[in-house]
Amino acid sequence: MEQRSARLRWLTVWVLAVVWMVAVLARLGYLQLVCYSEYFAKAQRQQQHIFEISPERGPIYDRKGRELAISTPMDSCFGDPVEIKDAAMVARLLAPILNSPAEEVETKILEARTPVRLARKLSPDTVKRIQDMNLRGVFFQKENRRVYPQHELAAHVIGYVDVDEKGIGGIEQSFDKLIRGRPGRMMVMADGRRRRYDRSEAAPDPGAKVVLTIDQTVQFIAEKELARAMQESHAKSGSVVVQDPNSGKLLAVANAPTFDPNDAGRFSEDFRMNRAVTAAYEPGSTFKIVTMAGALENNVTNPAELVDCQEGSILVAGRLIHDWHPFGILSVREVLAHSSDVGSIKIALKLGAPRFYDVIRAFAVGQLTGIELPGENRGLLRPVENWTPSSIGSIAIGQEVSVTPVQIISAVSAIANGGMLYRSSVVEEIGGKTAAELRPRPASQQVISGRTAATLREMMEGVILEGTGKPAQLNGYTAAGKSGTAQEIDPATGRYAPNQYVASFVGFAPVNEAVVTILVVLDSPVGVHHGGDVGGPVFKRIAEQVLAYLNVPHDVPPATEVETAGKVSRSPRLASSTDANKARFEAAVAKKQNSSAAAPTVAFDDQDAVVVPDLAGQTVRGVTEACSELGLMPALIGSGVAVEQSPEAGARVARGSRVTVRFGRAGEGVPTATPGDGN
Repeated sequence: MEQRSARLRWLTVWVLAVVWMVAVLARLGYLQLVCYSEYFAKAQRQQQHIFEISPERGPIYDRKGRELAISTPMDSCFGDPVEIKDAAMVARLLAPILNSPAEEVETKILEARTPVRLARKLSPDTVKRIQDMNLRGVFFQKENRRVYPQHELAAHVIGYVDVDEKGIGGIEQSFDKLIRGRPGRMMVMADGRRRRYDRSEAAPDPGAKVVLTIDQTVQFIAEKELARAMQESHAKSGSVVVQDPNSGKLLAVANAPTFDPNDAGRFSEDFRMNRAVTAAYEPGSTFKIVTMAGALENNVTNPAELVDCQEGSILVAGRLIHDWHPFGILSVREVLAHSSDVGSIKIALKLGAPRFYDVIRAFAVGQLTGIELPGENRGLLRPVENWTPSSIGSIAIGQEVSVTPVQIISAVSAIANGGMLYRSSVVEEIGGKTAAELRPRPASQQVISGRTAATLREMMEGVILEGTGKPAQLNGYTAAGKSGTAQEIDPATGRYAPNQYVASFVGFAPVNEAVVTILVVLDSPVGVHHGGDVGGPVFKRIAEQVLAYLNVPHDVPPATEVETAGKVSRSPRLASSTDANKARFEAAVAKKQNSSAAAPTVAFDDQDAVVVPDLAGQTVRGVTEACSELGLMPALIGSGVAVEQSPEAGARVARGSRVTVRFGRAGEGVPTATPGDGN
C-alpha cells in the first residue's frame, strides 16, 4: 500500500513537472514566436536613441553661378535627461542665454526620456558661453541654417524655409524634396541604466543644386527701378518682369512690397506675395496687341486701313462705350499708337467673337504657363459661348479678361521673336538635369505668322515713337511697346472704381533682334496714372541699363551723336528712328564705298558671283532667308519691311558680300531729291 502511494506521489510530481515544463516552453514559444516583434521594438526603444541629422539643402545660384541661397552649419543645444542630475539648476543657468523662461527649459528636460533639443541654431558667441559653463548632459549637434546672402534680391522667386528647413514659397517650396536632400541618422546605444555605451552615424545626403535663369544684375536693376517707381507714384504694389523673348527664360522677377527671406516671419503675407505669378489683373490697353494680332493674322485689316473712331463713343449691343479721347478717323496703325478704344472695338467686331477667342487662347490667356513657382493663377477667359453680346467690345480693350504678368509678357515676347510662344520659366537646371526633365511643361508653339509678327513690331514701335509710349523711347536702341491703363473693380460694389487704376507698360528692344522683353505693372498709382506716363519711364530706365549690361550693340545712334555719310552732327534727340535709320544706312553705304575705294580690286570667278535679289517689301525674316540662300551677309537697319538696299537689286557681287538693308513702313521708299531737299 505504501509502495503504491509512493508511486502515485512520484507520478503526480512527474505529471506536474511535465505540465510545468510544457507551460514554460509554451510561454517561451509564445514570447519568442508571437510577441518577438513587440518586445524587440520595446528593447530597441529602451536601448537605442536615434537622432535625425538634417541634410544640407542644395544651394541656389543665378544663371552665372552667383549664390542666392546657401546653407551654413550651426550648433543646436541638446540636453540629456539621464546625465542631467539637477534640471532646475541647469535651466536657471541656460534660460538667460537662450532667451527662454527657466520653467520651459526645465520642463523640456524633465519630460524627456531621450536627449531633447533645447535651442536651435545658436550663434558662435552663444555656443561659447554655454560651453564655458561645462554643464554635464548639455551637448551640441550640428544643424544647417538657410542663408540668403543677397537678402531681398529675388526673394519671391527663391522663397524661404521654416525652422525645420522645409521650403515655403518660391523655388524652395516647388522643389523642396530635391533641394532638401535625405537626412542622416545618429544612433546612441544605452544599457538598462540608460548609460551610453556605443554610437553610430549615417551621414546625410545633401540636396540638389539649383541654377535659375534669373540674372543677379538684371534682377538688381529691376528691383531698384521698381522701388523708385513705387516711391514716385505712391502705388500700393507693383511688379517688373524681364524675359528673354527667344526662350521664355525670365531674367528678373521683381515685386513690391518685398521681404527678406532671412527673416520671413517678420513680414506679412502681403509682402511675401509673388504678384508676378499669383496676381491676375485686367490688362487694359496692353491687350489691344492681342486684338491687333488676331485681326492681322486673319487678314481682316491692315495697318493702313482707316477706321472711323466716331469722336470717342460706340454702341455695342446696347452698351455705350466711351473712348479716352474723342478721336476721328485713324489708320489701324494709329489706332494702336494712340490706343483708341473705339477703333480697337471696331477691329474686333470685324474679326468676330469665335476667331477672336481662338487667337486669345492661342496666346495662352486663361491657361497656366507651367512656371516652376507655386500658386500660379491661370487668369480668366470665359468660353466664347458664355460671352454676352457686348463682351467682344470689352475684351477688345482688355476688360472682362484677366492675366498675370508672366502670361502677358510671354504673349508680347511671341511678337518680338517672330510668332513663337514660349512659356515663362525660372529654372535652368536642378542637380544636373533641366527643369523640363523634372517637370513637364507646355511645348512652345507658333501662334502667329512671322509676317504678322513683323507688322505688329513695326506698329508697336510707332506706339513709342508717335503714340502713348513716347516716355519709353530709348537712347541708342529701337524699342516697341504698348501702354495700358485699366480701371480696377471695387469689391464692395462690383463696378469699376472711378479713381483706382492699374498702370502698365510692356515692350521689347531692339525691335528687329529683340534681346529683352520688359513688363512694368503698378497698382493704384496716385496722381498721374496712365500706363505710358507711369510705366514708360520705368521701362526706359530698365531697358537701357539691361541692354548695356548684356553688351547689346546700339541699333540707332545715341542721342549725343548722329553719324551721317561723311560727318558727325550733334543732336539733343532724334526726331524718329526713321531718320536715324536713314542716317545709319547712308553711313554704312559711305563706309563701304570708302573701303572699296581704298582696297585693291579683287577679281572673282563667275562661279563665285551672285546676283543681289530685289528685297523691297520683304520682312526681316524674308530678307535674312533670301540672303542666306545666296550666301550673302545681310546688315539690317530699322524695322518693318525693306525699303532701301545696297548694293541695288541686280548687281553682281562675290558670294559672302555684305548687303545693307534699311527697313521702314510699307510704301515709304527713298526720295530721289538732290542733297539738301527735305524728306
